[in-house]
Amino acid sequence: MTQTLHIVGGGMAGSEAAWQAANLGIQVVLHEMRPKVETFAHRTGDLGEMVCSNSFRSDDHEQNAVGLLHWEMRQAGGLIMDTAYANRLPAGGALAVDRDAFSAAVTAKLINHPNIKVSYEEITDLPDDGHWIFATGPLTSESLGGAIQAETGADRLAFFDAIAPIVYADSIDMSVAWKQSRYDKGETEEEQKAYINCPMTKPQYEAFIDALLAADKTEFHEGETAKYFDGCLPIEVMAERGRETLRHGPMKPVGLTNPHDPETKAYAVVQLRRDNALGTLYNIVGFQTKMKYGAQTSVFKMIPGLEDASFARLGGIHRNTFLNSPTLLDSQMRLRSKPHIRFAGQVTGVEGYVESSAMGLLAGRMAAHEMLRAPLADVPQDTAHGALIHHITGGAEAKTFQPMNVNFGLFRPLEGLRGGRRGRKDRYKAYTDRAKACWTDWLAAQKEPA
Repeated sequence: MTQTLHIVGGGMAGSEAAWQAANLGIQVVLHEMRPKVETFAHRTGDLGEMVCSNSFRSDDHEQNAVGLLHWEMRQAGGLIMDTAYANRLPAGGALAVDRDAFSAAVTAKLINHPNIKVSYEEITDLPDDGHWIFATGPLTSESLGGAIQAETGADRLAFFDAIAPIVYADSIDMSVAWKQSRYDKGETEEEQKAYINCPMTKPQYEAFIDALLAADKTEFHEGETAKYFDGCLPIEVMAERGRETLRHGPMKPVGLTNPHDPETKAYAVVQLRRDNALGTLYNIVGFQTKMKYGAQTSVFKMIPGLEDASFARLGGIHRNTFLNSPTLLDSQMRLRSKPHIRFAGQVTGVEGYVESSAMGLLAGRMAAHEMLRAPLADVPQDTAHGALIHHITGGAEAKTFQPMNVNFGLFRPLEGLRGGRRGRKDRYKAYTDRAKACWTDWLAAQKEPA
């Protein structure tokens, strides 16, 4: 076979797409503009670099839609999930990784694959022929973004994404803070103590909110509007929605007991999650921010236990872009106006590492099977992958389309199950059981390449 699949973008989706297609015998060229062309959020030229959190979120494949997506990807030989498991860190019920070790391992696997060539040149146009997958992510370059806009005839939809700061562990005052996962979640002691917790009294919380609201923020350029994805709101935006919002969000005190003062219930708690295998770095969970750097250091040092904190990285904000996929992509993720081009990952309107990787997995398999002249059947809608792709390619309302995490609200209901919160456990287990059976059958039905 002399046909080549070109994949643009070496993030989660592009890396997964390349892996899936190459394992089906397709020759792949993976185009990544970094490190020659830098972005605001990336630090390295590694493939699969994690730019925000180091967590792939819940790993519960029976009661959580994200965990189900983990399970489905592993059944399909997913590069991202298998590498995540090999580099995982204690994180209670979540799947968190050492981000540097993870991206280094992804890079090594792709570079050493006999069917994959990596090219570090920027692609600035949409080609007129060949086989292509564009997985450039939310930080699509201006030149390529302009080419996409010109082709689709639709305005690029924009929202803003914020990055949480990372703290050096040895600068945290453990006479104030303590290690505990919420509700002691996890099977081992290490898992049950995967987070560092910093407690706040009510006066401390109120002073923190005041400082947060008054802090200098990043200014937007003329013509830009702040359309945030709700799953990644900056803390100051949450605070603007109400003084108690943070205390019922990332700073909620439930499921935690302070061993330094077990009789006193904290009014709010700031959690930090381990960010590397050495345990030398911790990220502040849910603390994405658009505060200016000087304001960040002063405001975050108001947190009990972080008064003398040293920051390995401060938070930041960047513009993300995504397609209006319900109007532009077909069920095989092909651009309707140029069907030799597929899109994958976050640029299609899914949100999160896991969801982006899943769309890369599908795009890679779809393109490879099309090139092998054995096109794939549409992904079963009752799987986690199917629920997502159905949402972005037709299930969502185009006029109000925005980035979406996988969730059970995207799944078709099952008859005869109890609704509401009381029936949720049985309902979610039924969703995941049905999804696993459908996904297993879909994988088994795929023809092996000649």
